[in-house]
Amino acid sequence: MVALDVIRAHNATLRSLPPGLVAVFVGGTSGIGYSTARELVRHTTDPHVYLVGRSQEEASRIIAELKEINATSRTSFIKSDVSLLKSVDEVCKEIKEKEKKVNLLFMTAGYTTMAGRQETIEGLDKKFALHYYARMRFVQNLSPLLATAGNDSDQSARLSRVVSVLDSRVSSAPDFSDLSLKRTFSLKNCAKHATAMNNFALEHFARQQPSTAFVHAFPFMVSTGTGRELKGIAGGIFKVMSPLMKPFAVDLKESGERHLYASTVPHFASKDGAADVATLAMGMDGVKGSGAYALNWDGEIVDNAKLGPVRAQGAERKIWDHTEEVFKTICQEDKKY
Repeated sequence: MVALDVIRAHNATLRSLPPGLVAVFVGGTSGIGYSTARELVRHTTDPHVYLVGRSQEEASRIIAELKEINATSRTSFIKSDVSLLKSVDEVCKEIKEKEKKVNLLFMTAGYTTMAGRQETIEGLDKKFALHYYARMRFVQNLSPLLATAGNDSDQSARLSRVVSVLDSRVSSAPDFSDLSLKRTFSLKNCAKHATAMNNFALEHFARQQPSTAFVHAFPFMVSTGTGRELKGIAGGIFKVMSPLMKPFAVDLKESGERHLYASTVPHFASKDGAADVATLAMGMDGVKGSGAYALNWDGEIVDNAKLGPVRAQGAERKIWDHTEEVFKTICQEDKKY
C-alpha cells in the first residue's frame, strides 16, 4: 500500500510543474471525478479544468468551489449525456476547438442500475456504453492533444495521462463471440466485459501512443452517492446499507488524493516517458514501463498475470477490432449498432 503521507508529499510537488495544465474530467460533477479535480486544482498553477457531466447545477457549485480553492484556475463545464458516442464526439470537438493539448483525461462516468439491458438509440447498453465504449471514444478523439502534451518541447511539461476508474482486477476473459453483450447481457457479464476490455484497449493505446501513459484504476468502496440513482427495493437497500458501509469505505477526499497521485506520479510514466525503466511500475502485460498500468485502490499494481493465455490468443486485437467496428457503425455510418 502506498502510504497517504507519500501520496500527499508527491501531490505537493505538483506546483513545480509549468502553469497551464489542461485536464478533462468525464463524470467530473460528482464523486471521484469531482474530488480528483478538486485536488488537482489545489496543487497546480493556473490549471484549466473541463468538467463533462449532466448537471449544470452541480457544475456551477463546483466551479465556484474550485475558484475559491485556487484563484488562478479556470473551469469550463460541458453538459452532455456521454452514454451516446455521438455526444462524445461533440464534446471532443468543442475541446479540440479550444485547446492544443490535454495533459490529463480522467474518466469516471458510470450508471448505477439493477435493471437488465437498457439499450440506447445507438444500439448499446447504457451502462456498458458509459463504462467502456464512451471512454475509449474519448481516448481516441483526444489522442492528438494528449500526444502534443506528451511531446512538449519543455520536458518538465510532458505530463500526458489517461485514467479510467472502474475495476482493473480482471477475473476472466470476455465472451469474444458477443463482446457487445447483445445476446448475453447481465450485470455480471457487463462488469466482466467492461473490466477486461478497458485493460486490453488501454494496452492497445499505450502501443499506439507511446508518449501517453494509461492507467486503469480500481477505486474500492468510495462514498460517492451514485447509489442515489437506484429506485424501488434496490434504492431502499442502498439507503439502509450506505451508512453501515461508510466506516469501511475510502474517504472521498483521500480517494481524490490517491487518484491525483495515479494521474501524475512518474512511476506510471508513458512508454517513452522515462529514461530509467527501473523506476517504472510493472505494466499490465508484465513489462516494466509498458505505458499501461492496472492499479488497485491503494496505488499498488494489480497482478493480472493469469490473463497471459488470453493475451496470447489475441485478446487485444479482437477487442480493438470490435471497438472500431462499433465506432464506425455509429459515428461514421450513422447506423444503430
